[in-house]
Amino acid sequence: MLDGILQGAGTALSAYNILMVAIGCFAGTFIGMLPGLGPISAIALMIPITYGMEPSSGLILIAGVYYGAIFGGSTSSILINAPGVAGTVASSFDGYPMAKSGHAGKALAIAAYSSFSGGTIAAIFLLFAAPALASVSLSFQSSDYFALMVLGLTAVAAFAGKGKFLKAAIMTIFGLMLATVGSDSDSGIARFTFGRLDLIDGISFLLLAMAAFALSEALMNVLESHQTTKEEEEALKKDIGSLKLTREEVKEMVPTIGRSSVLGFFVGVLPGAGATIASFLAYGMERSIASVKDKLNFGKGSIKGLAAPESANNAACSGSFVPLLTLGIPGSGTTAIILGALISYGIQPGPTMYVDNPELFWSVIISMYIGNLVLLFLNLPLIPYIAKLLTLPKQLLLPLIIFFSLVGVYLVTFNNFDIYMMTVFAVVALFLRIVDFPMAPMILGFILGGMMENNLRRALTISDGSLSFLWERPITLSILIITIILLLVPLFGEFSAKIRKKKEN
Repeated sequence: MLDGILQGAGTALSAYNILMVAIGCFAGTFIGMLPGLGPISAIALMIPITYGMEPSSGLILIAGVYYGAIFGGSTSSILINAPGVAGTVASSFDGYPMAKSGHAGKALAIAAYSSFSGGTIAAIFLLFAAPALASVSLSFQSSDYFALMVLGLTAVAAFAGKGKFLKAAIMTIFGLMLATVGSDSDSGIARFTFGRLDLIDGISFLLLAMAAFALSEALMNVLESHQTTKEEEEALKKDIGSLKLTREEVKEMVPTIGRSSVLGFFVGVLPGAGATIASFLAYGMERSIASVKDKLNFGKGSIKGLAAPESANNAACSGSFVPLLTLGIPGSGTTAIILGALISYGIQPGPTMYVDNPELFWSVIISMYIGNLVLLFLNLPLIPYIAKLLTLPKQLLLPLIIFFSLVGVYLVTFNNFDIYMMTVFAVVALFLRIVDFPMAPMILGFILGGMMENNLRRALTISDGSLSFLWERPITLSILIITIILLLVPLFGEFSAKIRKKKEN
């Protein structure tokens, strides 16, 4: 193993491969910033370029594009509330309010530091534990994944403000309902398509995310009668590029980054889980364990609320390489594209890869740490300039947001029907926001709905239609117990606070 690591370090630290990491990170960051072009699109664009390269260099370039695109997606989520990638949706919950309040520079700096820390922690874990974790991830079955989805859905409590749990639950159910539109994955029968062939493949995540966040936010701004004064504009321009974090803010971030990075990495190791579930779980966990006072800041620009998903999604990106490299199992759509690239190089990922191709296996892992360094030093100097996007007049910024949202969705499918449907969803989302219904639970329900249904169906098939799978497997039972605890902790906290208030009075 030590010999393989040294071979990998020699390969990854060559001048050519360091250049490949830098190019991949830069290209991925730029592509990820554009709504509609996530890591899958970025990697697909890069694969033809890598055909003439050494496999290690090609894979290092692709890996750089991968985590660069995730970082770039966070930038658009924070600045214009346009999460074009599912893994960066949770970053917009507190990142966008922070940017809107005149601290875009600080929000992007927190995202950069959190992403770097999460990726670094995951790279270290990956270096020492990849082969062992592969066997652990194989032990997960359908019932365990179903329990994990249920655990993810309990994050609905994290998006519910005081007295809004019912509204959040309703929106989660709405998201689960939207996830059932399209062809049944088992029988192929069309469901809730109303005879429209355009709905056979279901509703696009990008369409729903852009409608619920970017478009509805733009429409909300149009409806607002408040005009920004010159004094407010000057204050915004003065504060927007500030990257400084106080000592108190750093102390607040560090424990959150540590917890979320570890959680994100282990979720990323599980085939099929990935950065999206990791970011939602991390956000939900931080809000669940936060004090009553800190809880009130979530959704309004909380530092913990931004640091948690940013650390988790980058750690999960690194973790997703464990099942890919050691088992040959793609954990997400993005790693499936990378698997295709590996096979096209004539390399078959699997349990013997780190023995047969140690320089490739370990060079990719070591390049992840280099890539995180590149992203940090590449993006920190650019933050003040990127953040200036928010200083554009609303008359120019809002049409740009609407344009990029519509074009981003159209370029994915080239279907006019998607534009019409996106407009309808945006109007519905606008109405729901006016009556104070949160959008995040709907997106969470939509993302997890399909995976939850498939794993439940498999678990029921294995157990001959019995629900005994819920308690027969220790892993499933343990996850469900954790879910119940996470639901009860916030309720217990509120109950304790009420008792303390009564005693004080």
